[in-house]
Order: sequence, then structure tokens, then C-alpha cells
Amino acid sequence: MTQINIYQPAENQQFLSIHIENEAPESLSTLKLLTQKTPSDYFFIKLRSGTLEPDFTMMNEWLNTARREETIFGYSDYFQLEASTNTETYIPTIEYQTGSIRDDFNFGALILIKTDELRQFINQHDNNWKYAGFYAFRLWASRKQLPVHYPQACYRYAEPDLRASGQKQFDYVDPRNRERQIEMENVATQHLEAIGAKVTPPFREVNLQEQNFTTEASVIIPVLNREKTIADAIDSVLKQETSFSFNLIIVNNHSTDRTGEIIEQFNDKRIVHHVPQSTSLGIGGCWNEGINHPECGRFAIQLDSDDLYLNEHTLQKIIDTFYEEKCAMVIGSYRMVDFELNELPPGIIDHREWTAENGPNNALRINGLGAPRAFYTPLVRNIGFPNVSYGEDYAVGLAISRSYKIGRIYEPVYLCRRWTDNTDSNLSIEKVNRHNAYKDTLRSLEIEKRQY
Repeated sequence: MTQINIYQPAENQQFLSIHIENEAPESLSTLKLLTQKTPSDYFFIKLRSGTLEPDFTMMNEWLNTARREETIFGYSDYFQLEASTNTETYIPTIEYQTGSIRDDFNFGALILIKTDELRQFINQHDNNWKYAGFYAFRLWASRKQLPVHYPQACYRYAEPDLRASGQKQFDYVDPRNRERQIEMENVATQHLEAIGAKVTPPFREVNLQEQNFTTEASVIIPVLNREKTIADAIDSVLKQETSFSFNLIIVNNHSTDRTGEIIEQFNDKRIVHHVPQSTSLGIGGCWNEGINHPECGRFAIQLDSDDLYLNEHTLQKIIDTFYEEKCAMVIGSYRMVDFELNELPPGIIDHREWTAENGPNNALRINGLGAPRAFYTPLVRNIGFPNVSYGEDYAVGLAISRSYKIGRIYEPVYLCRRWTDNTDSNLSIEKVNRHNAYKDTLRSLEIEKRQY
């Protein structure tokens, strides 16, 4: 049994609890029931589990604002309650953009809906969405008016999911959520089609012999102060067994620890130790240095400075995929491990949700495309990386997927190490918001380009 709490504007200012048998709170059936139970012009709905304490004064101010502005779909900031410490933390929610189509957008726990608009949506749709009903309504409403952020804390909420940000970010590739993800992908694709941003095959093949290169492949490692891990990363590259020539371009972003010294200790002519002139580069800027280096090969392959290739066959598998599929980019699969290489949940991240037909559309719904990433150098030089340290690879992947085929390797070829020094292991709400807002901006720009 599912319990849905709604608040109908009335003098008694109380929540009405609706008990629903055998239905997910985000299903279309739930939304239909809400339209039947709600006589007022607006209602607030709590769709997330966890205890919520409404601030009725703030909610009425929010409601009055929504009525004046004829808001269809609204959300607010809130206070997060920490029962263990008896404290509360202000949680700001971010502004909604055209590109905010990911299904995990944080609206908080309480949402304001204009009842007549929901009824219109119900009358126009007869789908059997078990999980994506609410998501479909939100996207439908956004085509008329973007969801409106009310920048005040209107309630207190005890969040039951207290996992770190580094753990939550992989929920969308958990096989246990596959049925839900399929529904979400279908709804997102329909939305992109409705706004004229859906792309369809056939995608363009690339001529992999259009330019001459002295080296077939280059592994590129941007690094800043990774004295604990850089030697392991270098070793995993140098032990690669291939039928072609390759080198390793390490873009040392002015490390102040022993990173540079450790790199220089390797006596291997395949290593290019490059220190940029600029001191204001993010990871994306370092990638631009690497792909435009005169010794960069025909293909540029990613390795983070604290990660490893799974075995000595990784590079060969990646380059073979380029030629077999005639694609512009190849993305592999990886295994999550700790610093000692013991497997961590969720284990293998293979992005099997990607399909050749619809992967480029679904890429706008999800938060990442996988790793390791490899690029056809002439093309990625033309596109370039944004000079940031988060989302730079996602931006390039979206741009490539708009027109070109992306090849996939669904078996793990990479070890992603999670440890205390990972930059995304446990982020503050401010940094999570900055990251999400930036990726939403990337999606907004990409949608605009796909519409023309």
C-alpha cells in the first residue's frame, strides 16, 4: 500500500492522506486518483518518503504567488532535518532549465500543481506508466511553462536516503531499476520529439584515414597532485599489448607534490610529460592541451590519474572497436573498486541502457556516458573541451552523439577507484547543485543545437 499526502488550500490547513493499493506514487493511475480527490485550484503533493513538517505560512505565501503568476508546476527550497544530531540544514534547489530533463532533478519533497493542468494532461494521455507518470506530466507541463522555483524554505524534511553523493550517482545504471529506466527513456524520447530535438539514425560514419599520424593512439592523463596514484596509472598504460604504436601524454597541471618527480622517474620514450603554460586550466583545458599536442595520435584515450586499465588488452579492444564500427567515439565499461582494487557496489557499470538507435537521445536524460572514453582525434580537436573540471567529457559526448555513431564496449576494461581523495565521493549540497546546474546548461545548449 502506498500513502500519498496532499495539501488542499483550506482554512484547516491540513494534509489529506490518500492510500493507494498496488500503485507506485509516480504512476499515471496515482495522478488520475489525485485529480478525482482534489477540488481546489491548486494542491501540494508529497511524493517522496520521509517525514515532512509543513510551514503553512510559507506555503500560503508560495500559493498566493503561484496564483498571481499562474504557475503550472512549482517547487521550493526546504530545511533538511538530521534526527541524529537534532539539527536542520537549509537546502536550496536550483533553477529549472530547458535542459533539466533528467528524471532525478531535485524538486525537494513537496510540489505545487495547478489542478486543471493536471486534468488536461490526464485527458490527453492513456498510457500505462507505472513509474513515469509524474515524469511525463512534468515534461508535458514544461513545454507550456518551465517549472517555477520558489526560493524560500516552505517545509522541513527528514531525508531517508542519507547515502553520499558518490553512491547515489550510479542509481540510474542499477540493473534492479531497469524497468523504471525503460519507461523514463521512452517518456524522455517522446518529449525530445515533441520539442523537435530528437535525433535519429543513420548517424554519420567517419573516415578514420583522412589524416596521417605518426602514432596510432595516445593515452591522455590530466593530473594534479596525484603522487599516490600516478605511478599505478602509468604502469597500467605501459604494460598494454597492442598491434599498433601508442604513447602516453601526461598533462601535468602544475602539481606541487611529487607527481612530476614520479613521472620523470619512468625511463620510457613513449611518455610525453607536458606541463602547460597556462595556470588556469581545468580538466577540460588539460584535455585540449593533450589532443592538440603534436605527438597526439589518431585516437585519444582517457585514463584518470587515480584509475587503471583492467588488463593489458584494453587499448587493443578500444582501437579495434573504432575500426569495426567506424565510429567517432568509443566508450567502455568499468568496475568500481576501492584503493586496494576490491570490488565496490554497484560493481560493473556498463551502461547497457545505451542502444544504437536511441542512445544519443537517452544521453540527455542521464548524467554520464561511461568510461573509459576514447575519441577520433581530428573530430574532437574541432569540437574541443570546455575548460572545466566537471562535465567536460559529457559535453563532448553529447556533441558527438548528435551526428556521429558512438561505439560501446559492454565488458569491463577499466578500474574506477573510489577512495577518500576522489573529488566526487561526498559532495556538499552547494557543489552538487553547481554540478547539476552546469550539466543542465549543457543539455539546454545541446537541445537548442538539435532543434536546428
